[in-house]
Amino acid sequence: MCCCGPCAMYRRSALLLLLDKYETQLFRGRPSDFGEDRHLTILMLNAGFRTEYVPEAIAATVVPNSMGAYLRQQLRWARSTFRDTLLALRLLPGLDRYLTLDVIGQNLGPLLLALSVLTGLAQLALTATVPWSTILMIASMTMVRCGVAAFRARELRF
Repeated sequence: MCCCGPCAMYRRSALLLLLDKYETQLFRGRPSDFGEDRHLTILMLNAGFRTEYVPEAIAATVVPNSMGAYLRQQLRWARSTFRDTLLALRLLPGLDRYLTLDVIGQNLGPLLLALSVLTGLAQLALTATVPWSTILMIASMTMVRCGVAAFRARELRF
């Protein structure tokens, strides 16, 4: 649902068809300055184009080099995920079931993670016991999500 900016390629003819909508992206009535790659992907899918993952592709990008920069990046990405999910909901029935699962996971995952962490902290604070069941649940959900991605990509290291 998001072709990452530095790793994506588009046909010029397809991009030109959507350029006006892409350049005038608004969020709550103001020009949007985040999540442009996700927005462009959704515009492409809405227009009937398809996306394709090419595992042989090689791309370079800049990654955060501090925890603060990483957390700012993740917050920016989460904001665009939640915002653009509303645009993508009507697309889901026509797309691969994995994408539907991924969209659900991207939106419910952070909520369930926050709930799990709060539950674990409450258990630790109220009973002074280690919340092993919470830790196991978070680890299990992480492994399931990573396992599904690796299976779909047919590449264990994915």
